[in-house]
Parts: sequence; C-alpha cells; structure tokens
Amino acid sequence: MRIVLVEDSALLCGMLRDMLEELDGVGVVAAAADEQDALAALERLHPDLAIIDLELRAGSGLGVLQRLQAEPERFGRPRAVVFSNYGHPPVRARCEQFGAERFFDKSFQLDELVEFVQAALPEPGS
Repeated sequence: MRIVLVEDSALLCGMLRDMLEELDGVGVVAAAADEQDALAALERLHPDLAIIDLELRAGSGLGVLQRLQAEPERFGRPRAVVFSNYGHPPVRARCEQFGAERFFDKSFQLDELVEFVQAALPEPGS
C-alpha cells in the first residue's frame, strides 16, 4: 500500500512514517506539509491512501479533501482519512462530506490509525 502523508509537523510525520513502514506491504511514498505540495504529490504518485491533517503550513487539509473529491481521476482515487486535533462534530461532518473515510484524533487514536492501515492491506497473494 502506497501512502502519502499530509502533515505539517516534521516530528509527527517522521514518527508516523516509521510506524507505518513497519507494516509489511506499506510504503510512505511522500510527505507534504502544505496543500499545494500535497496535491502535487497525490497527482504525481496516485497513492492508495492519503492520511491528511487539517491544519497545514499553507492551505488546509479540507482543501486537499475537497480537491480529491472534485477531481478523483486526476489523483488516482486514493482512499482518504483525516488525522487531526480538530475533531469537533461539525469538522468531522465536513470531512465526511468531502469524502474522508475515517477521522482519527491525534491526541488518542494513533494506534487506531495504524490498525486501520493494517486492516486495509490486501491479503497476501491477492
């Protein structure tokens, strides 16, 4: 599974990359800290999954989700999940409206995010 991380914290991005790449069959193919870099990486690489923070250095994760939904062919139709501290119900509803499959709260759901990725991996030989 090829993953693009959209995260503005270099520390958290590195930690996530290390945790995800411990899973067999997972490769983090790019990381982006702002909306434009994220969209460029998604367009160029057509990953299987985008893990998106909402607060970025420039632009927003909502902007990334909106573009993924508006132009799915351009980005290869990746699955998208949100990993953010901003989990208020209206924010979660907006993410869902823009096609986020799941919302993980950074403050306590890191393990659940890793479990989600592991469960999404294709069965060996399929």
